[in-house]
Amino acid sequence: MRAVRRHLFAQDSAAGQGIVWEWQNDEGGWSPYEMKVCVFLEQAFTHGIQHADLSSLGYNYDIDFVSLVQTNKTSRFRRGIQRRMDTPYPVTTATGPLHTAVACSCQQCLLNSATGPITTRYRHSMINLPSSSAVPQVSSRTAALSSSGLGFVPYNKPTLSGARSTPRLNAQNAWALPQSVGVGGPSPGLSASNGVSIPNLPVEMSKPSKVNQALAGMTAILMSATGLPVRLTCASQPASTRRATKKHSSVKEGRKVSKKVTPSEPEQVVRKYAEELRGAPADEDCIICMEKLASPSGYADACEGKAIKPEAVGRLTKCQHTFHLLCVLAMYTNGNKDGSLQCPSCKTIYGEKTGTQPKGKMEVSTFTQSLPGHKDCGTIQIVYHISRGIQGPEHPNPGTPYTARGFPRYCYLPDNEKGRKVLDLLRVAWKRRLIFTVGTSSTTGESNTVVWNEIHHKTEMDTNLSGHGYPDPNYLDNVLAELAAQGVTEDGVGQ
Repeated sequence: MRAVRRHLFAQDSAAGQGIVWEWQNDEGGWSPYEMKVCVFLEQAFTHGIQHADLSSLGYNYDIDFVSLVQTNKTSRFRRGIQRRMDTPYPVTTATGPLHTAVACSCQQCLLNSATGPITTRYRHSMINLPSSSAVPQVSSRTAALSSSGLGFVPYNKPTLSGARSTPRLNAQNAWALPQSVGVGGPSPGLSASNGVSIPNLPVEMSKPSKVNQALAGMTAILMSATGLPVRLTCASQPASTRRATKKHSSVKEGRKVSKKVTPSEPEQVVRKYAEELRGAPADEDCIICMEKLASPSGYADACEGKAIKPEAVGRLTKCQHTFHLLCVLAMYTNGNKDGSLQCPSCKTIYGEKTGTQPKGKMEVSTFTQSLPGHKDCGTIQIVYHISRGIQGPEHPNPGTPYTARGFPRYCYLPDNEKGRKVLDLLRVAWKRRLIFTVGTSSTTGESNTVVWNEIHHKTEMDTNLSGHGYPDPNYLDNVLAELAAQGVTEDGVGQ
């Protein structure tokens, strides 16, 4: 058991004044930082500081208030940020008459005692929940709470269940939400005290056991309804007028994409990449289960190892980060079980990582028209085809249908040396099922749908107003860094 606490913010803070800082997500919309980050950024901004480092809050980002840019200190990937002053606080409004008695734990009282907007995070956080493909930085191509105290689940799978520290992993449990909402179109809702209309947006969650997996999308919808918008952008039109001059390839991909030999037993994989320690650090936590390393694993009740005991502590061989070996085993068995591991702390990959992308087809062609910023060469066009289907055992909800909105999807690269290098690596990522996954859309809130998976693509040719087109002088370097973060490097080309 662990203590919990409630955060209150002063009226003169960013929260009290309705000021929210937001970052631009992969769909061109804006997603809010969690409130403690907003308060930190607002304090720095009002004091005239030009740069802020978020490492003290557990995030690997630098903020430039002059150019309004957030930079990942590792990959150097940059995102736009903005400051909004029109956001109501708190952001929730009761859906019925308030109780006159002492507040209880019912839905009404919970919603009226909220302390501020809860962000949906996917790349900012240490939690990579299958239900969240968007949201604070961690986007559908790499949902709420700080990364400083949570375990990173490197596979797009349901959160591990049964552990004593499960609430730590189910990050979206921060709000209690109704288990089901009626089906239908948006209906008129209440009006907040500041005049912002709060429509009732229908979301269907058929089974209570699926609530945790849908909370990320629900939170995004609630934010949109209360003044924290999810910006929708028009899908890029197929380039029917741009005639392809050369067909490179058509790559089909099914579920069985690799013939590599992997250890047959999960414990063999853990033992291969981690060495057991004789003594555990007394004051250090395991960031997977959030228990002390000197205590048994929080997954002792949910995962049983044949030779790995709950007290066993191990260190990963490359990055030297330390965890309960049973927690690493639980993380592995809850993923793809493909013979690879990814460090929950620094994301170092051991072995060859594969994803959960549904089967489909990748087509590549070229044409002579140039992209803005690349006038000296033609254009590579990538077309991704994925159809709707049924989720497999590696997906969040096995046996449940998934949708495939917006396909075929058209993407563009400059037809130069670096662009062709990116193309080769994208082919490898496609074969490893890393380009897409099944999760929750950050723009529509729809769950059980095909979404981008942490590798950015340019889906527009002639403008970069949405951040998904050209010119963008840093794009090729950024996407190479993202591919490397997924374990996709030149070593894998041609294999």
